[in-house]
Amino acid sequence: MKFKVQNSKLKIDKKFDVKNLIKALLENRGIKTKKEIEDFLNPKLASVTTESVGIDKKQLKIAIARIKKAIKNKEQIVVYGDYDVDGICATAILWETLNAMGAKVMPYIPHRIDEGYGLSETGIKNLKLKIKNCRLIITVDNGIVASKAVDFANKDGINVIITDHHVLPQKKPNAFGIIHTTELCGAAVACLLSQTLRRSSVRSFLPASATHLRDNDHLELVALATIADLVPLKGANRTFLKFGLEALRRTKRVGLLELFKEAGIDKSEIETYEIGHIIAPRINAMGRLEYAMESLRLLCTNNQKKAEKLAEKIGLTNKERQLLTIQTTEHAMESVKNKKTLAKLLIVIHESYEQGVIGLVASRLTEEFCRPAIVISKGKKFSKASARSIRGFNIIEFIKTAQKFLVDVGGHPMAAGFTVETEKLSFLKKNLERKAKKLLTEDLLTRKAKIDCEIPLSFINLNLYESLQKLAPFGIGNPEPTFLGRNIVIENMRLVGIESKHIKFYLGEETSNFKFNAIAFNMGEKADKLRIGDKINIIYTLNKDTWNGNERLQLKVKELQKN
Repeated sequence: MKFKVQNSKLKIDKKFDVKNLIKALLENRGIKTKKEIEDFLNPKLASVTTESVGIDKKQLKIAIARIKKAIKNKEQIVVYGDYDVDGICATAILWETLNAMGAKVMPYIPHRIDEGYGLSETGIKNLKLKIKNCRLIITVDNGIVASKAVDFANKDGINVIITDHHVLPQKKPNAFGIIHTTELCGAAVACLLSQTLRRSSVRSFLPASATHLRDNDHLELVALATIADLVPLKGANRTFLKFGLEALRRTKRVGLLELFKEAGIDKSEIETYEIGHIIAPRINAMGRLEYAMESLRLLCTNNQKKAEKLAEKIGLTNKERQLLTIQTTEHAMESVKNKKTLAKLLIVIHESYEQGVIGLVASRLTEEFCRPAIVISKGKKFSKASARSIRGFNIIEFIKTAQKFLVDVGGHPMAAGFTVETEKLSFLKKNLERKAKKLLTEDLLTRKAKIDCEIPLSFINLNLYESLQKLAPFGIGNPEPTFLGRNIVIENMRLVGIESKHIKFYLGEETSNFKFNAIAFNMGEKADKLRIGDKINIIYTLNKDTWNGNERLQLKVKELQKN
């Protein structure tokens, strides 16, 4: 483990105050000018527009005109989504908007196993069996790499409008219109399209039932997708999330309310953690193991009893997903550990792996070994893969260097997926491993902890904690402020949690009388080497613990080192 203090020259003295610290934290995040600071601390929804996120004006105009024509002529429109949280939320946003505008519109989400990711020939054939006379397909959260499928649709007289945020291919599909930006998640792109539709002259033929539509109606869904899809929390993403969290805490969507109830969540206290670790996994579970349309129905239903049944089913499916993920992860971990040397690129292949959980398993491998990981579900003719990466290594561009072996590929710098003919698996594996040996340096493969600055425990109080919350919401691209504490004394300690996996500390410093409770999750194995009275260096974040109406600060230890 290496760590770097970003503001190592920062002086904490009698003149130093919280304002100075906040300024230093903003500088660490690349925010320096008055305007940048104002936009960050006081974001405005009005500043997020199709133009500000780089969506092509001409393409947007073409798409809007085609959609207006389809609504006016009562053409059959299909919103073609994806089976993850981002795709499901994007589908809900655009379907609800078009439906309220009086469009003849149906949602369609492909089946992960039967149809695979994104717009495909198989998917188009199947939707035509269920949805007759389709004349316009609008993709959400997919389509930018679906050239073959778009050509297939064109030959059949179906126009395709693509809305997507994934990395552009060398050649764009021959779609009727393309609404694309890599600055947002798919649901946010769908939200901006919906807003533009509502503000356009299409209002001239809106039915009376559409008058309830507002620009902010879908912010809670954008918030869910923004966290679930791991997009950087900067600029427009952070703005959408900040206001989306507020909308989520007051949502009246019966499906979400029932899901919160099933998960034991108080909606007024929802933060990014609850989305990422409790809500999103449940919505994702259906698409991983069964059919994602059930999650879409949950988001869109107005029926209380239906919502209750769907939430219960989704909760049970999520428990099944959790068990399957644990089993598959254990198998993959053993496969990696059984090798004589740890490869720079981890590639694990097995025919027993369910396609719906290989992405989660790849994430666990990357987290455990600090290496890019590719987990492959081996099939008879075709095999599906999911990849996760480490900071500084663009996994999608790396995989594309082996394009000649692949059926399809898509994704982001940190996460990607692809399909390969099973007979080519061994060639692909050797090709990628050989390239990885040259590209993945030891520096890239060394776990690094970024620390904002070093502060004494005597500087910590509730006022500091509340001031830090002005930088929230936290996540990728805007990490929670992280501090270094040197020569911290262990006043007391004990093991807690199932199988004693965590350490509960009472910590102080010799230079002051300030003492704090602290928790070190999943560090129980380090307890044997620690004693009361020992001095340690810690990397930590601040957490507020509320018990019986009393508030107190707690240090959340991310790393510790004995002096």
